[in-house]
Amino acid sequence: MAKVVIIGAGFAGHTAAMYLGDAIGKDHEITVVHKFDYFGFVPSWVWLGIDAVKPEHTVFKLKPIYDKFNVNFVQGTVTSVHPDENYIILEQANNAGPASLEYDYLIIATGAHMNYDATPGLGPKKFTQSICHFDTAIQARDAYLQSVERMKRGEKQKLVIGTGHPLAACQGAAFEYITNIHHDLTQRGVRDKAELVYLTNEPEIGDFGVGGINVVTKGGRIAKGGDLIEDAMDEFGIGKAVRRGVREVDAKKVYWEDFEGNYGETEYDFAMLIPQSRGVNFKFFDKEGKDISSTVCNPGGFVFADGIYGLKYDDLVKNSNAWPAQYYNPTYKNIFSAGIAFAPPGPISEPHTTKNGTVITPGAPRTGMISGVIGRVVAFNVIDMIKTGRMTHRERMSEMLAVCIASNGKSLWNGSAIVMIIYPIVPDHSRYDNKEGRDMFVTKVERGISGAWLKQMVETTFMHKFQGRIGWQFIPE
Repeated sequence: MAKVVIIGAGFAGHTAAMYLGDAIGKDHEITVVHKFDYFGFVPSWVWLGIDAVKPEHTVFKLKPIYDKFNVNFVQGTVTSVHPDENYIILEQANNAGPASLEYDYLIIATGAHMNYDATPGLGPKKFTQSICHFDTAIQARDAYLQSVERMKRGEKQKLVIGTGHPLAACQGAAFEYITNIHHDLTQRGVRDKAELVYLTNEPEIGDFGVGGINVVTKGGRIAKGGDLIEDAMDEFGIGKAVRRGVREVDAKKVYWEDFEGNYGETEYDFAMLIPQSRGVNFKFFDKEGKDISSTVCNPGGFVFADGIYGLKYDDLVKNSNAWPAQYYNPTYKNIFSAGIAFAPPGPISEPHTTKNGTVITPGAPRTGMISGVIGRVVAFNVIDMIKTGRMTHRERMSEMLAVCIASNGKSLWNGSAIVMIIYPIVPDHSRYDNKEGRDMFVTKVERGISGAWLKQMVETTFMHKFQGRIGWQFIPE
């Protein structure tokens, strides 16, 4: 009987657990270790952050689901991995103490750890808000509603939304949040009291860490998908502070450096800034007890996979095969990394260094649909290894399609959404002989109310499927 341990139950880990449990759970031991006892539907936290959805409608308990799929669940936090001897050490929740789990195959799907400390003053325990986690999204909602109350009293408020580090990713979440704020304030009748500013490390609006999304218009010409996004921001009256890497935050100001190396500041009353992401927080040790984390992970804590690392950006652009295909670690081939946890070989957007030596570059996105796809690939390969001893599944991000739906208001009647379809996510210039390196028949950016319906359908279908399966709703403490 093979033992498979999955660390993390976000989109990548949960997807892998479902496939593994369904396929081999009756004959093999599948165990998920997760810090929380619930799954959080992260896309809905954009709405949670403006009080447009109830907290209990964005999460569901994990164990009742896993019980039905022959998957064991352990709530706890991993403290170390020992790959020479194939076991992990974890600290169990509820003061249950330390424990160890043996594995034949280990899937690391820990998602992103929000590195607020990389930017002085950043984060919900300091001066800014975050919608990146369940509890912080609730805190952001409460702070936002306080600003709303001030506006109702006639006070002006400046809300700054965006990225809080020169290397931050997830610009799409920040963009979606600020457009939902616009819609919500309009519905509340206080939009005229708010100044909205989108502050980002992107080289231009609509880059989103994928180098932009160019599309073919009905007339057959190539146009920037970012133009549609910028048009929406202009229509909503959202100010744009682009090409800025945040250096520090205090109670009233965001301090930044721009692409030209100039230093500046932006005042705010409410700020939600996405921090830099880090990979795993635990260490790896060999059988002698030596820390080998630098062998398994890059300096950011992301786990090396079967990609090509160390290429200069110009060479990486020419080699789409540098991106991992099967997501196993080259040193320990029974360790897989899925979703945000795997180390990308470099950025997708062109890196930029200021005259002061500061690198301002959007991180490569690996969230949502991307994480789910990789979780499935990894699960299939683990199943392959258990059954046949060889892996047969592969899908690089340079071969992968992604769909992103950025709502501009949670309403089926007067809301809208921008739907972005990208194929492939990482441009493949050897396969697509155009400037974009993408299939321009598939790659689209469109905005309308149908996107709002699609977003609602995805959220409702996913959450109701799992909450309805167990007839239960999460009640937050």
